[in-house]
Amino acid sequence: MSKAFTREDDDAPEPLAPLRASSALPPGAKNYVTADGAERFCAELARLIEQRAAGGKAEDGSRTREQRIAELQGILATADVIETENVTADQVRFGMTVTVRETDGDGMRYRIVGVDEVDFERGRVSWRSPLARALMNARVGERVAFQSPAGERRLEVVAIDSAPPA
Repeated sequence: MSKAFTREDDDAPEPLAPLRASSALPPGAKNYVTADGAERFCAELARLIEQRAAGGKAEDGSRTREQRIAELQGILATADVIETENVTADQVRFGMTVTVRETDGDGMRYRIVGVDEVDFERGRVSWRSPLARALMNARVGERVAFQSPAGERRLEVVAIDSAPPA
């Protein structure tokens, strides 16, 4: 068989798939992370390292444990942790939870978080998203508009909370 179709060392482990770039951040942008987000990442990292030491199962969904460990280490190494617990909630800032009302009266809550913390099902939106950018610096009672995939949306800021959700 031709050497072109064989590996030099068939016993060598498969190389890890390349990790995604540190989030969806442009070069030079800070990797903001909420304090509770950083705690969750640290706890997950500790759990995965403990599993590795105990010889536990190496697969975590479609990613290997080692890839997730490397990803978490990268996130934490570049994280700029922002505390919001003692910040006055007079206007929307990073890490705060915002309650808004659409023009049709429907209310929603969003928490503005780092790009690595996004979880749409839990209302966590990236500070880089059009929604978060429209809400930043708004105050209760203000109306904001932003471009969503479905077209322009208008929201009224109903409440702002600086404490992390329970």
